[in-house]
Amino acid sequence: MKDFIFDVGTKILFGKDQLKNLPKEIKKYGDRVLLVYGGGSIKKIGLYNKVVELLNENDIFFKELAGVEPNPRVESAAEGVKIARENNLNFVLAVGGGSTIDCSKLISAAFYEDCYPWDIVTRKVKPKKGLPIGTILTLAATGSEMDRGSVITNQKTKQKLGWAANFTLPKFSILNPEFTYSVPKKHTAAGTADIMSHTMENYFTLNDGAYLVDRFSEGLLKTCIKYGKIAYEKPDDYEARANLMWANTWAINGLLDSGKDTEWSVHAMEHELSAHNDLTHGWGLAILTPSWLRYCLSNDTVDKICEFGQNVFGLEIGEDKFKTAEEAIKLLSEFFKSLDIPQSLKEVGFKEEDLPVMAEACIKNHKGNIKGFVELDEAAVLEIYKMSYK
Repeated sequence: MKDFIFDVGTKILFGKDQLKNLPKEIKKYGDRVLLVYGGGSIKKIGLYNKVVELLNENDIFFKELAGVEPNPRVESAAEGVKIARENNLNFVLAVGGGSTIDCSKLISAAFYEDCYPWDIVTRKVKPKKGLPIGTILTLAATGSEMDRGSVITNQKTKQKLGWAANFTLPKFSILNPEFTYSVPKKHTAAGTADIMSHTMENYFTLNDGAYLVDRFSEGLLKTCIKYGKIAYEKPDDYEARANLMWANTWAINGLLDSGKDTEWSVHAMEHELSAHNDLTHGWGLAILTPSWLRYCLSNDTVDKICEFGQNVFGLEIGEDKFKTAEEAIKLLSEFFKSLDIPQSLKEVGFKEEDLPVMAEACIKNHKGNIKGFVELDEAAVLEIYKMSYK
């Protein structure tokens, strides 16, 4: 196991009765709030009214940034910065899923900088501080409520890029599984796939001796397989929603890559899909992951994929390890299919001529080969896209 530092300072308030603590938590850091949310689902479930009531009752001034997109646009972050500066705001409250939180992180970072927010995403500008952030989570998917990362889309340049800063780690996150009851089936499925992909990006590594961490990963994957299907079929099952929500948080907060060298492959490839046609992120991950594993399968990787099949799906490792590995990949694909996630890029509107364009952009935006489970160059990325297209 390699050296690591694990330090996640986000305070988690988990459960049905935690929203009452919102004003107290905000006032530790500020009293003039930018309230950030998406397309209005928080109003439909009554959460918006509850939050506004708590802010008003506790004399917390606020302004709103509404309409943050599922793949958050840099323009929305720029508008948020404008509102925050004009009103001398000192705290950002993100109410929603990962897109809302990711947008809020860029608002936080850009607030003190004299630049367009995209310059931060592309690392032309390196901010040193930001507005403090709190979150109220309404979708289990990205884990943004307890990590430093953010992914932003620029439609003008057709880029979807990730970035991170230490100060964008939320100060607190309120996690009430009941707030996810109204999530549409499509996004419950996509969110489950996203959690699993975060876990697998950390899990599929070689020769790092991180035995304990891999057992954590397998537990999260088994949790998603058990409860993802239940939540998909019974949206108001509290146990299912609670387990998915907590798995979501731990999949990407630094625990699963502690003691490892990880370079995420599937996310780098998927970002080009989302940038190209605004595909739902979790769907793209679910389409690509089985093809990626099939591409990676070799004498060097077969034992790891067999371990995955044995410990996650309960397979017995036979004399032909490759057969076991292929069965594990098949079972993963079948699980995604059971959630009605499309199985190919063709199904979701891509054309064959899109594939080489995206493969070239993937390596360019990654600034070189992806040195993950198996090193991928442009030709390898293109082959995985082709495998995923059929």
